[in-house]
Amino acid sequence: QVQLVESGGGLVQAGGSLRLSCVASGNIASIDAMGWYRQAPGKQRELVASIFSGGHTNYADSVKGRFTISWDNAKNTVYLQMDNLKPEDTAVYFCNADGWGYEYWGQGTQVTVSS
Repeated sequence: QVQLVESGGGLVQAGGSLRLSCVASGNIASIDAMGWYRQAPGKQRELVASIFSGGHTNYADSVKGRFTISWDNAKNTVYLQMDNLKPEDTAVYFCNADGWGYEYWGQGTQVTVSS
């Protein structure tokens, strides 16, 4: 089992920045990849960014050049640095961990970007 706890969401004006954190605990050694997803009201959950244990990263086209995902192994923490935020980035952001055929989710953190 892996437990994930997100933090760092909030309200920010367009053009501003936020950094989300996701602390993992439990069977950390089983994790192959971690990622951030988001879900806006009335929309499906979508992948924002992912990072694999070897360091490879993927980003949704809508956030490329603005968001950066990173993984601090020493702190068992994944970060999502979000810069130049736009109102369309408003959503609940969820941390995800994947490994050994299992998938784990955090409780989500709200990000609201005002215009």
